[in-house]
This record gives sequence, C-alpha cells and structure tokens, in this order.
Amino acid sequence: MNERIEYLALLARQHADELHPNNLDIENWAKVYHEKFAELIVKECMEVVAKKCASPTAYNALAEHFGVEE
Repeated sequence: MNERIEYLALLARQHADELHPNNLDIENWAKVYHEKFAELIVKECMEVVAKKCASPTAYNALAEHFGVEE
C-alpha cells in the first residue's frame, strides 16, 4: 500500500473508533470502517480527476455512481 492509502485507512479507523469506541460490536465497527474507507478513496479519486483532467463530467459521474457527496 502506498502512504496515501495507509493514511486514508488511518482516517477511516479513527472514524470507526469514534462511533464505536469500545470495538465491542466488531461487525458494526467494520461496516463503518469499510464505508468510510471507500468514501475517502472515492473522494480522493474525484479530487485527482478534478485537478488532472479538469473534467466536471467525470467528477460528477464518480460522485453520482458511488453516492458520495461533494
């Protein structure tokens, strides 16, 4: 994994820990973690598309496809 993905995983882990601080319900913790991690990756892709491609169509298509708020 590159450093950016590791950082996004850390952010997702922190988010899941905030919502489930005791990690007693591992299924819900994992669900929150995976949803946040996926959201962060999609947002990162959207940023790259916006900066490198300057394509609002592609940016909006990613947001709509994955249901991520801009």
